[in-house]
Amino acid sequence: MVRKAVKRWEDNQITGIGRRNARTSFYKDSQKRMSLNGQWAFLYLDAPELSPEGFEQPGPQEGWDQIDVPSVWQLRGYDRMHYTDVLYPFPINPPYVPDENPTGIYKRTICLDEAWLEKDTVLKFHGVDSAFDVWVNGIHAGFGKVSRLPSEFDITELVKAGVNDLTVRVYKWSDGTYLEDQDMWWMSGIFRDVELINEEKNAILDVQVDGTLDDSYQTGLFTARITGKQPLKQAAWKLSYRGEMVASGEAFAKEAQICVNAELRDVHPWTAETPELYEFTVSTGTQEVTVRCGFRRIEIKDDNFRINGQVILLNGVNHHDYNPTEGRTVTREQMEADIRLMKQYNINAVRCSHYPANEYFYDLCDAYGLYVINEADLECHGFEWVENYTWITDDPAWEAMYVDRSVRMVQRDRNHPSIIMWSMGNESAFGCNFKSAAKAIRTLDDTRLIHYEGDFEAEVTDVYSTMYTRLKGLKEIAEYEVKGNKPHVMCEYGHAMGNGPGGLKAYQDMYRKYKRLQGGFLWEWYDHGIYTEEDGEIYYKYGGNYGDFPTNGNFCIDGILMPDRTPSPGMEEYKQIIAPVDITGVEGSMRKICISNDYDFLDLDAVTLHWEVVAEDVAIQEGWITDLAVAPHDSTVLTLPIAPFELQANTDYYINLTVCQKEDSLFAPAGHEIKKVQIPMQIRRDEFSVREAADPLRVSDRAGILTVENSLVKARFSTVFGKLLSFGTEDRDYLTEGPRMNVYRATIDNDMYKKEDWMNKYFLQKPVEETAYVNWEEEADRTVVRIGTYFSCYNQSWGFSCDYTYEIYSCGQMRVELQGKAVQRGKLEPEFFPRIGITMKADRKLQNTMWYGMGPGESYVDSKAASVMGIYKNTVDGMMTNYVFPQENGHREQVKWFRIGDGWDGLLCKMKAPLGLNLANYTDESLEQAQHPFAIEKADDVIIHLDYLHSGLGSNSCGEEQLEENKVKLQDFALAFTLQTVTDGSEIREARKQYIS
Repeated sequence: MVRKAVKRWEDNQITGIGRRNARTSFYKDSQKRMSLNGQWAFLYLDAPELSPEGFEQPGPQEGWDQIDVPSVWQLRGYDRMHYTDVLYPFPINPPYVPDENPTGIYKRTICLDEAWLEKDTVLKFHGVDSAFDVWVNGIHAGFGKVSRLPSEFDITELVKAGVNDLTVRVYKWSDGTYLEDQDMWWMSGIFRDVELINEEKNAILDVQVDGTLDDSYQTGLFTARITGKQPLKQAAWKLSYRGEMVASGEAFAKEAQICVNAELRDVHPWTAETPELYEFTVSTGTQEVTVRCGFRRIEIKDDNFRINGQVILLNGVNHHDYNPTEGRTVTREQMEADIRLMKQYNINAVRCSHYPANEYFYDLCDAYGLYVINEADLECHGFEWVENYTWITDDPAWEAMYVDRSVRMVQRDRNHPSIIMWSMGNESAFGCNFKSAAKAIRTLDDTRLIHYEGDFEAEVTDVYSTMYTRLKGLKEIAEYEVKGNKPHVMCEYGHAMGNGPGGLKAYQDMYRKYKRLQGGFLWEWYDHGIYTEEDGEIYYKYGGNYGDFPTNGNFCIDGILMPDRTPSPGMEEYKQIIAPVDITGVEGSMRKICISNDYDFLDLDAVTLHWEVVAEDVAIQEGWITDLAVAPHDSTVLTLPIAPFELQANTDYYINLTVCQKEDSLFAPAGHEIKKVQIPMQIRRDEFSVREAADPLRVSDRAGILTVENSLVKARFSTVFGKLLSFGTEDRDYLTEGPRMNVYRATIDNDMYKKEDWMNKYFLQKPVEETAYVNWEEEADRTVVRIGTYFSCYNQSWGFSCDYTYEIYSCGQMRVELQGKAVQRGKLEPEFFPRIGITMKADRKLQNTMWYGMGPGESYVDSKAASVMGIYKNTVDGMMTNYVFPQENGHREQVKWFRIGDGWDGLLCKMKAPLGLNLANYTDESLEQAQHPFAIEKADDVIIHLDYLHSGLGSNSCGEEQLEENKVKLQDFALAFTLQTVTDGSEIREARKQYIS
């Protein structure tokens, strides 16, 4: 049975009651305002029908609690936490919602004096989730919907001098909830600011400004429409740039709206790279307001969208409002910190996903310089799962709800030059209601583009938008005019869940290759973990940790910024990939470089270049180049002023290049790193060398244990199990278990669609290495132990025939070589392996690390742009990346040697050819089993992984798999390294002497 809608919060024909039309926000306003943020009385109920009689009337609130405004009540101990990506946590029966509809009643008093009452009173809510009623002094003042847009109510006739009672009843579920099914926690309450405005009787209600450019892109064309509550008889106006007035005048009108026009020659255009702002001020005698304006022109020309005539590339990120302790309540300080960090990481665009942000957010984007796709608060993704995706999207009965969300967004935010596109929503199919919304937007504003990914045929949108498109699909879009010739944008890609995303360079290369592809927006900015402190442990909860079901678990932990605001390795990678300056070496020259300017508007005289020549990790020459006059989209060849010097034959040499910001900016000081590049000058060929012989080796074979030893070295082998048991000295075992082959890694989030096969079909976590032979030869200064094994996993017909060779020298060194030959006896094998390599164990006390390889942070074959070759120090724990959801982490590519120790006492490992390195205080098995970092069981040893090959990361949690060239296939392999104990660091000092002297 379908019920008749009798409740305001279940009536899709109501978009609001008593609510004013949306209007632009002012940058400055002389009118008095009163913040209503703070402590309110609060009563939580399981349903609105359970509200106590007379709750809306003034009076004491006995038994009520206190709650912060703004806040979400789930993070104040009420209701239950619940995360879903797509699913509605109730039956789909629009516009109806469950009878169990958590409700919060808020109450407070407001004291107003007689002077206040001489003017009007407007009550403004900046954000309430999901619908609410308002009473003032017991009288109903209005009803609001759309969680992430303001609602204003004129309550002049309801207030009095003295104490006034304000009551707000908020409903968790409403018909609007069907349009607010975004991928995020379900949170409720008054989560943005509340304020009173003491409004003039003849107030300026709205100021709409538009700054565009003529065909020369040099002359600014300014228009303004000033709307008053009453006819504005006269208003003085001025337009200023950096405090200097550039135009002014007086306007007269008999109607409520005044129009102003001005033309400015040699205007300073607004772009994300040059965020030049003007201020437009209007004075009426009783009120003065200021709005900011930027002169820029958005157009589509020759199949590209352009800013000020220039084709631009969007290097963007999707941004949710989020705080790990406050949920959707974010402060101005956090908003600014987010935007400052985006700019520092070369991000030039942000998509407000999937709802309008706080008004202040756009002021910041204007000032700092970010291109914005502003998105309506609209997503009804859950309908896709019932195979009726267009249920309400193509139902005219819902037209008002759809159009209202787009219209109010445009009416509020139209003055911001940073906004270049209006997006009608996200993942809601396509139908008549989006056609109506697009028409309404164009009626209000024809200066910007319209975006909506769900318009799969690009029928009403100005850009063709897709999400998580694979590289093959992108190429087809670019080459074959898929969906016509509209410019293309990836509104979501590079899903940043856990360790990743990998493969970003392949996307960026594609964007730069094909003009039609104008960039994209990484998903997403911030991990949505909930800060938790329990039993002395700090960690971050995700879906399912509160008993919420159904849930998408840690799918909300998918940002490049970790909950504690630590930039992830993926964020470091993205910064380098999208950097607006690129440098490559010139073939045949060790001093010439090609520097490319990928800025759209800035000349490279805005940056400086620091160069240094390093011998492994020691700088032997360095300097600065400050004159880089390279035009946008141009390049030049420079000759670095490197003085002649002799390259030592046994030393690696690199040129390290760092592009830095020349002057202070709003987001970073002078010297801020924009891009770093390393160019090899000479790479040595590593050869094995043996130190001077010492006393002879003694060899014994007792009870299946083969021991090779003297005063400097001791190595023990099992002749039964065919493995090295330990390596060290007669006093100490540094290696507590020798190499065993390994093809498994603790799965990362981007392995989620491979995990089932890897673990339950191929059983990669269940290795078996069977002994084929063990023999040894004794020589004067060395003993050679050879072990043959066959490696595979449970119930598998594929495997590896392995030959281990151990050469133990009397000087204390041991050379290890492993040759593996792939064996395939059947047709079934994994499409690819996580890795091919070996695992060893070392004394748990060896916690200090040093390595020569890529660093300082983790690196993988498809995510290493932020790493350069060098010698780095850390601890074993310090090499770990502490992902919210534990998974493979901490790998370093191209390692030539590493050392672990306590003090100078330790173990040194030198590779014949570079290998991948991972050092950890836990096993892959414990990492796989843990759900949070504190639950990772510590191992009794240091776990050492040396990888011949390690598969890439990809972004297949939602997007592209690892590229074929980054997948480790069943194949032959060989690796070799030398182990030796060190007690005073002499080996490392000796290695450096060759270029320090």
